[in-house]
Amino acid sequence: MSYVPTLKKAYTEQVFPALMKSRGYTNKHQVPKILKVSLNTGIDAEADKNQIADIQRDLGAIAGQKPVLTKSRKAISNFKLRENQVVGCRVTLRGNSMWEFLYRLLAVSLPTIRDFRGVPPKLDGQGNYNLGVNDFTIFPEITVENVKKTMGLDITIVITANGNQLRHTVNCVVTAEVTETDAAIAKSGVIALQLHTGPPMTVQFKDIRLKVLP
Repeated sequence: MSYVPTLKKAYTEQVFPALMKSRGYTNKHQVPKILKVSLNTGIDAEADKNQIADIQRDLGAIAGQKPVLTKSRKAISNFKLRENQVVGCRVTLRGNSMWEFLYRLLAVSLPTIRDFRGVPPKLDGQGNYNLGVNDFTIFPEITVENVKKTMGLDITIVITANGNQLRHTVNCVVTAEVTETDAAIAKSGVIALQLHTGPPMTVQFKDIRLKVLP
């Protein structure tokens, strides 16, 4: 029996059937799927070969596969940039490597951020999700003692979905669903509030018109 990543198993056994039922899909190919995850970081134009090698090593440790270096296409004197100079490092994950990275990101790395308040619920209009990490030392693969200079990381999750459709669930119950027909403004949607125990919570809305549903 072949190995199946934990997050992929949860998607296949729980998320996939739930999407089929809630969205009313008649074909399994209509269900949005994660195609790939792209990791990218910039490199200072004044970085030397040792710094470039360290960044490439650290990104490879985070991703689990060797990254490639991106180079400039033309020279820009104002930025001290020469043609064909290394300006970044990127890696693309697919298959089991993608699922393993996402699991480590969601279950291990993000919860270690101090005063973590969640991730921004914003898509790019094409169904893709972009997340920026200010400090890459949140990943357990990185040894802080060996880090000479911290770097940021851009994470792009590419999904087979079109438009901006956001659905938030609590205990498997849909608590908010917004469909954005415009890339910047949510035109219409359904909002539901759920009572909970704990400290007081403030919910604020701006420029919203409510309608009682039957």
